Amino acid sequence: MTDTPSQRAPLPVLVALAAASLTASLGISIASVLLPTLTRSFGVTVSEAQWVVLAYLMAVTVTIVSAGRLGDLFGLRRVMILGLIAFIAASALSAMAPSLGLLILGRVVQGVGGAILIALPMSIARDMVPSGQLGTAMGLLGTTSAAGTALGPSLGGLVLAVSDWRMAFWLLAGFAAAALGLALLAIRRDDTRGRVPVRALDLPGTAMLIVVLVAYSLATSGGATGVALSPSVLGAAALAAAALFVAVETRASAPLVPMAVLLDRKTGAGFAMNVLVGTVMMATLVVGPFFLTFSLGLGEAMVGLVLAVGPVVGALVGVPAGRLTDRYGARRVMLAGLAQSMLGLLCLAVLPRQFGLGGYVGALIVLTPAFQMFLAANNTAVMAGASQEQRGRLSGLLGLSRNLGLMTGASAMSTLFVAVMGTGDAAQARIEDVSRAFSATFATAAGLAMLALCVALWSGHRPQKAARGAA
Repeated sequence: MTDTPSQRAPLPVLVALAAASLTASLGISIASVLLPTLTRSFGVTVSEAQWVVLAYLMAVTVTIVSAGRLGDLFGLRRVMILGLIAFIAASALSAMAPSLGLLILGRVVQGVGGAILIALPMSIARDMVPSGQLGTAMGLLGTTSAAGTALGPSLGGLVLAVSDWRMAFWLLAGFAAAALGLALLAIRRDDTRGRVPVRALDLPGTAMLIVVLVAYSLATSGGATGVALSPSVLGAAALAAAALFVAVETRASAPLVPMAVLLDRKTGAGFAMNVLVGTVMMATLVVGPFFLTFSLGLGEAMVGLVLAVGPVVGALVGVPAGRLTDRYGARRVMLAGLAQSMLGLLCLAVLPRQFGLGGYVGALIVLTPAFQMFLAANNTAVMAGASQEQRGRLSGLLGLSRNLGLMTGASAMSTLFVAVMGTGDAAQARIEDVSRAFSATFATAAGLAMLALCVALWSGHRPQKAARGAA
């Protein structure tokens, strides 16, 4: 990127990108609170209704890399606008859906649009924001994503209090329409001209990656999907498809995911750390409610308030984390964020058992800024050196790696919690067993954060041979 003459990030661009990021995160979180109402409205089971959430998450996961690649090939602004239009149309279809099947179809299309809104803002920021302000831009995108996650359930609950579930999707369409207007006004037109050859899209690689990610998504969702195949069978299918994907990409003339990108020490480590930190982040959402309910004895409303502490703190510290990255450098802030994550996770493993609710909230206040520091710094480190033709692809891979971590955490951390607790029914377990399982889960999470810290240290260490060559 060539820096603009201004030393400040262009505010209208940042607002437009933040609006797109907020819209995508609202699409994830607002639907979760609608599920009980949907089961009654359509007369379906909980497992069937959960596809309203799963369809969006899976569509985002399987298309996010392709969304970034399309931005590289056809122009970032052009694809962003198409993504917003698709999101608006899908939201309208979801709002008017007469059946659960059409609602799920609308959520799939909405997820494709959401993948574009997650993948491309980082690429556009890299292209339009001065290098000295890139960390701030990444922090702002992290802030709006956290704000959308925190706001979604509350907004959905408010909608249900004054209207029906359909209004929630009309509201999403409104947010997307506002983001579309901002994007049209603020983001400059792409320089890319002309048609792109179909072969540049790597259709075989795209199809194989979709198979890999669908199988992995179903495997990590466990029995929630209602799919007859067991998670172990789906996991094996994902591994086999992943091996075929690597073989296809190695031979492709214009691969969707060049193996050189994954093998590069800096970018490959960035993706690996994203998976590890995503896994850890999800533990607070899938394990925390059981401890708060069955060990501390909190009611549903209080549990919801406590769980909102993390996203609210994340929304407040995202921009400061980005500014720290701009001032002190991505590597320093990344290492500090991972070290603080270890401390916060250890606090979460110990303090709630000693000090109850106060210890839990205090640990979250230590932990959440650390996550935001890592995300702002890691995104900046990966995107700062990205060439113009690979920015969309790299931002898509960053989004994919984080989603893979979240899905892995939802499955692996809850499985560990149940194994240590000794029963799958927390209501029937002893309070001490629930507390012990909670501590063991977050002690393990602290170990994963330490592993991510080791990867960060390794990624910044130059091999001796390379150092001599440079000299």
